[in-house]
Amino acid sequence: MRAESATMPVNGHVSREKNMNVVVVESPAKAKTINKYLGPGYKVLASFGHVRDLPAKDGSVLPDQDFEMSWEVDPASQKRMKDIADAVKASDGLFLATDPDREGEAISWHVLDLLKKKKVLGDKPVKRVVFNAITKKAVLDAMAEPRDIDIPLVDAYLARRALDYLVGFNLSPVLWRKLPGARSAGRVQSVALRLVCDRESEIERFVSEEYWNISALLKTPRGDEFEAKLVSADGKRLQGKSIKTGDDATRLKTLLEGASYVVDTVEAKPVKRNPGPPFTTSTLQQAASSRLGFSASRTMQVAQRLYEGIDIGGETVGLITYMRTDGVQMAPEAIDAARSAIGDQFGDRYVPEKARFYSTKAKNAQEAHEAIRPTDFNRSPDKVKRYLDSDQLRLYDLVWKRGIASQMASAEIERTTVEILAENKGEKAGLRAVGSVIRFDGFIAAYTDQKEDGEQSDDSEDGGRLPQINARENLAKQKINASQHFTEPPPRYSEASLIKKMEELGIGRPSTYAATLKTLSDREYIVVDKRKLIPHSRGRLVTAFLESFFTRYVEYDFTADLEEKLDRISAGELDWKQVLRDFWKDFFAQIEDTKELRVTNVLD
Repeated sequence: MRAESATMPVNGHVSREKNMNVVVVESPAKAKTINKYLGPGYKVLASFGHVRDLPAKDGSVLPDQDFEMSWEVDPASQKRMKDIADAVKASDGLFLATDPDREGEAISWHVLDLLKKKKVLGDKPVKRVVFNAITKKAVLDAMAEPRDIDIPLVDAYLARRALDYLVGFNLSPVLWRKLPGARSAGRVQSVALRLVCDRESEIERFVSEEYWNISALLKTPRGDEFEAKLVSADGKRLQGKSIKTGDDATRLKTLLEGASYVVDTVEAKPVKRNPGPPFTTSTLQQAASSRLGFSASRTMQVAQRLYEGIDIGGETVGLITYMRTDGVQMAPEAIDAARSAIGDQFGDRYVPEKARFYSTKAKNAQEAHEAIRPTDFNRSPDKVKRYLDSDQLRLYDLVWKRGIASQMASAEIERTTVEILAENKGEKAGLRAVGSVIRFDGFIAAYTDQKEDGEQSDDSEDGGRLPQINARENLAKQKINASQHFTEPPPRYSEASLIKKMEELGIGRPSTYAATLKTLSDREYIVVDKRKLIPHSRGRLVTAFLESFFTRYVEYDFTADLEEKLDRISAGELDWKQVLRDFWKDFFAQIEDTKELRVTNVLD
């Protein structure tokens, strides 16, 4: 259904049928940009985010009154709402243009509800519009196709907000009474804290084991040297950490010292590497952490600025699409633009025959939104660098390169595996050398993939490019190396790897990750040391308490199941009040059980 006050864009302009419409967005920077695009027939005002919230006091959510919720408008928001109400009163219609996600839908609902209470709307048309990108075309296209507020999406917000209030407001006082010094508990925060604490316990319980690696430096008849690793001996294949003791290592080293070497097989195999999808919120935070050293909150602050608009030669334009998303797909027109830019900037060979399409593997992902991408692929980092500060340029460079790489041709690599036989007085061993050559760089010309989270080391045997090696030729031994190692505990979580784990488990949403981590740090439940998250003793005590007496509410599956129910509410499949009723029945009983609880030493 279209609004009465605007028609389809004609020659880049929205034609006017009445005098003035009010458009409400979230940020003043966005308001200024959009006002330029829409022209004098529109007045764009900012809500500055949420205009009201549940006050942190008893009675804000009343389970006994079917979860009636009491909202409070702070003084700053009261003034902004008065400005919006005054403008709406003198207008012909209202467009609610807050962010295109659950929180944005909720802000529009709150604004509309307050305006109804102020009785300034009358019979004026009210419509909802969403901008996935702050460009003139995206804004005008969105204004030409308004819709109504998505009530199921608002219901999901209300359910989430009520759940967070009920958990936090009822669980936190239990912590205050039983664990002096504990600050708060929360539905997502407590589970994230448990992940950090569980990893610390895993590290403390870890028992290191000795192992040895053995390799030979060999020379071809042409005088080229290369290294080969010992992979079998005594007729048995050696796994990664099979050589457990120094005695075993010495015996095998002695075997190789006196052995003759001959090449058994040489296999060259072409391998294709495909690019990854464009960024989601979590993968952008992971890449910005590992490559740029940005915290999750810093990444989102910079991304917000790039989304809302930068002054590019006198024109304010959003450089990236909306940055809170778990979708990995790009709009068809963006894919076409990316393929065109690839041909122009890298050459036709870098454009694959068919466009690439991606689907997410994240649990409970909502793919209605696009991935994070440049709004214009022709606007390369070099073309805009003089308009951006250092942080903005570095993050935009990352988004642009990952976005364009996602539509580029595969890298073509030749992987060579050389199997070598060593024999010493009837004793035999096998060695292997692996190398690769990039025959065509493909997407690597724009973006080099790497492990963003630091969680796993690369166990590849690839030793780089190998010299010419021919089957059945003899090799000369140069040196035998035996090196002692010890297994290491799993690494502590970084912000990036914790976000990745939460996403895999279906805990939280893209818009919540940075805020959750900030809360844990502000509450002094964790400390950040060299980008690693270490649980504070207070955080470990809280986790131990919750695991002992509120086990269900810090279980990963339980929290992920709640997220899934919120998604189903968004889709109109579940009644949000019923979800709250089911939750509250069990949770209230658990709270009651703790009233007589005596906590001695939870950590024991």
